[in-house]
This record gives sequence, C-alpha cells and structure tokens, in this order.
Amino acid sequence: MHDVHAHSATLKRLEKSAGSLAAQAIARMDETLPWYRAMPPENRSWIGLVAQAGIAAFTEWFRHPDAPQAISTDVFGTAPRELTRAITLRQTVEMVRTTIEVMESAIDEVAAPGDESVLREALLVYAREIAFATAQVYAQAAEARGAWDARLESLVVNAVLSGEADEGAVSRAAALGWNSPEHVCVVLGTAPDGDSELTVEAIRRAARHAKLQVLTGVLGDRLVVIAGGSDNPIAVAKSLIGPYAAGPVVAGPVVPDLLAATRSAQAAAAGLKACSAWQDAPRPVLADDLLPERAIAGDPSAREQLVEEIYRPLEEAGSALLETLSVYLEQASSLEGAARMLFVHPNTVRYRLRRVTDVTGWSPSDVRSAFTLRIALILGRLVDGDLQL
Repeated sequence: MHDVHAHSATLKRLEKSAGSLAAQAIARMDETLPWYRAMPPENRSWIGLVAQAGIAAFTEWFRHPDAPQAISTDVFGTAPRELTRAITLRQTVEMVRTTIEVMESAIDEVAAPGDESVLREALLVYAREIAFATAQVYAQAAEARGAWDARLESLVVNAVLSGEADEGAVSRAAALGWNSPEHVCVVLGTAPDGDSELTVEAIRRAARHAKLQVLTGVLGDRLVVIAGGSDNPIAVAKSLIGPYAAGPVVAGPVVPDLLAATRSAQAAAAGLKACSAWQDAPRPVLADDLLPERAIAGDPSAREQLVEEIYRPLEEAGSALLETLSVYLEQASSLEGAARMLFVHPNTVRYRLRRVTDVTGWSPSDVRSAFTLRIALILGRLVDGDLQL
C-alpha cells in the first residue's frame, strides 16, 4: 500500500499529534453532540478513551498497513461492555464520524509535505474498517444480550408455570421490559416443530400488533405465553394463536399481576390436560369453560371453583333454586316435567331458572351450561355429605 520508510516523517508527526487530535475530537463532540454533553462524567471519560484508542489504532495501522489488524479490539477494547448499553449504535457512529472528521481536517498539518494524499487515502480505508468494526461490536453485544435475555425470560416463564414466582421473578421480568401491566393471563398450547426462537419471535410480532406485553417461551412441547395489558383472555388468545401448533389452545383467567399469574397458568395447564374430553371445544378456549372436565380429571381448584361459584351461591339464594335446578336437570331440561314434579306452574320454574342464571352466570337451558351446573351440584352435595359425616 505504501512504503513505511518513505512516510516515517508523517508517522512521527502523527504520533506526536495524537493527544491533541483526541482532545480536539472530544471538544468537537461536546460542541456538536447533545447526547454526549448530557452523559455522566464516567461515560464521557470512556468515550474519550475510545477516541484516543481510535487515533492510536490508526497510527499503528498507518505504520503496518498490510498487517491484519483487530480494529474492534484495539479501539473498543478500552471501554467496558456496559458502554454498548449506555451508548446506542447511532451515537457510536456519530462519535466515530466526529473523530474521523477531526483527523481529516488535520491532514494538511500532520502529513509531511507530499504525503497529504497518502494520509487521506489511508484515513478513508481506515474509516471503512472502523465502520465494520463498530457494527461487529454492536452485533456481538446484541447477540450476547439476546441469548442472556432468552435465558432470563425462560426462568421467569418457568417460575410462573411451576408456582415459584417471587419478587426475584418480577425483577427479572422488569429487566426484560415488563412494566407490570394491570391485567395478566397465561395462554398455553402445543409448540410447533422447528426453531423455537422463530416461534418466540412470531409471538412477539403478534403481541406488538395486539399492543400486548408478553413473556414467552417453549417449555418441552408447550408454547407458553404470559400476556399483559388486556382484561379479555379469549381476545388475547385469539390475537396470539397464529404461532401455536394444531390442537387445543387454552387461556387462563385474568389475574392482577405477574405474581398471581401462576393461578392463571395452572388453570390453563389443567384445561389443556382436560381439553380432550370436550371434543367440540372452541379454539382457543377459556380454562373456566373447561371447569367440569377439569373437575372430573381431578383438578382440585376447578372442583372448589364450581362449588364456591355455583353451588354455594345457589344454596344461599334459597332451597327453592337448588331444588328447581336439580329437578329440571333430572327431567331432561323439561319445564313442564319439572313443574309437575315440583307442583308449581311452569312459569314459576321459568322464573327460578332465570334466577339461577342471574346468580351463577350459567344458563340451565344451554346444554353446555347445564352440564357445568350438574357437575357443580354433584360436587357441592359430595362436599356437604363429607361435612355431615
């Protein structure tokens, strides 16, 4: 490229002026870059060291132009890894550009007579190399951060699923950008075959489109999404359903925060396990819509929920509602049949059944709701029978 001996005078002048060039670069940054002025002193000093290292690396590169140079190590190795978090890629490009411009403006002073074009050409090539080095440093930092974030996210998701979520999990989630939304639910389904990272990225895209916060991961054959920002779990599940493999997708109930998300996750997991018993279940389906199947499959929380949310309110509303509902269900949902058994007018039965709907939220005239009510009655009687024993 060039004869080092022929340009030794330029090299000496370059070495001698390195300090003043770095000082000029720092002064120019202070003058033209608002973000640099706003930085804490520690970060500004690291940037100063990077600028000095860049000029020193150019001097060394000019001395041995044909030797392979690890520019990124020479220049950015002086700064701590945290600097890539504190300074964006755009800011680093502006810093490098400012330093190169200062060096370029000093070429006529630094270069020995006749060496101006050689030094200018060398600086041009070096600027290209430093641009590639900058991109590499940030790409490596992003890659390392991405791998670390994925591990962190997996820990949080696993803690929620296993019931071990604590304040540590909340702080780890915060480090991932989770800003404690008010409404949280967990959506579970089967993970597709292939690269789990692509699946996770597809969930993130869907979440951004739906304006949801998510923590997600593939655990075994299950795709788990903890979603925040909506009080409608079925709408959440519908907006995120694309990346799931074929098969049931179950949305747990909405809970107030990440610490309570275990309850949503356990309901969704129990629903996923029991979903095969309801072959016509919608996709996605709410875990609460699978309460009877979950109860039959042995889920204690589903049994408790059916007793506490259906049987007990009916019991408290008066014996007439429980008796009417029981007879109506036994009479194959016939108003006339129930009225005959109860010795009341069919309109009385109709009124009481409407009251059952008001009290429980489940309509006895709907086949699916009637099944849920029947299971709730059975479980309530079993509990009361145990208590009497």
